[in-house]
Amino acid sequence: MKKNYKFFLIFFLIFFTSEVKSETFELWLQSFKNYAIKNGISEKTFNETMSKVKFNPKVIEYDRFQPEFYEDTKTYIDKRTSNKKVKNAIKIYKQNKLLIDEIEKKFSVEKELLLALMGIETNFGKYLGKMNILSSLATLSYDKRRRDFFTNELITILQLIENGVIDYNILYGSWAGAFGNFQFMPTTIKNYALDYDNNNIIELKKIEDSFASAANYINKIGWKKNESCFTKVTLSENIPKKFLNTSARKIKNKTSIKKVKKYISNFEKPILESKNIVGIIIPDKDIIPEADNLSPAYIVFDNYELVLKWNRSLRFALAVCTLKEKIANEL
Repeated sequence: MKKNYKFFLIFFLIFFTSEVKSETFELWLQSFKNYAIKNGISEKTFNETMSKVKFNPKVIEYDRFQPEFYEDTKTYIDKRTSNKKVKNAIKIYKQNKLLIDEIEKKFSVEKELLLALMGIETNFGKYLGKMNILSSLATLSYDKRRRDFFTNELITILQLIENGVIDYNILYGSWAGAFGNFQFMPTTIKNYALDYDNNNIIELKKIEDSFASAANYINKIGWKKNESCFTKVTLSENIPKKFLNTSARKIKNKTSIKKVKKYISNFEKPILESKNIVGIIIPDKDIIPEADNLSPAYIVFDNYELVLKWNRSLRFALAVCTLKEKIANEL
């Protein structure tokens, strides 16, 4: 009952204030135009791209109710790593085998990882998002929760348009402003996206550019091919809290495997004894206050933390790595 009341209250506040926000949003947009021009955006580009931008209360609603914030780990992973998803991954691979094999070899990133990322981000291109990305970014830039982050993303997408890197007419994607088969944010496009088919424009809804861009990103941030992401463990109740992590922002409580070995009842020698410094995560605790402190629990390795750079969600990274292994077992 309390949970339903909480949802109702937040929905009420979002929609009750949306009309007022729409009015002040126009004032913000005028101010943002000056800021954009100071950051290299021509008045012509700004007027062409931002003239139809509107405040979207749905974006604020989605921002406050992300599944990472309320789904337990088992539910989250099971939904995103089904047998159907594995079959679809294999189908995509068979349809594009030569290209994907070429990209895997060139960037030293497993095809299974790329397929897993695409599968979880957009269900292999089936759910790319239908929201106007400029309106989404403008709404989130106007909103106070992460204003600086989204203002930077909005400026970046305008710079990419200004420089002819992407076509603003096809900029429809997620509520958060992510775009394409792998849901790249504007700064990710700027730093890692590739025109792999050499047609002078980056098209992240197409297989060639999107797969190569994702592989380039993963490679550049330091992915270690053929190394594990994590292993699930059972912890004893007396494990000190100083060894545990619940935040996706950073796995800061790391230790040597020797120090925590005695607290792990299902210690897997081949995997764990090859590692020196590890982190232990208990992902349910940060979203479910009444959750069992120590279950589920995972020991995570370097590659897991690299997936966190893609998306700062403990469950997202677990799901990607789980789906990767399931795909590998079937290929």
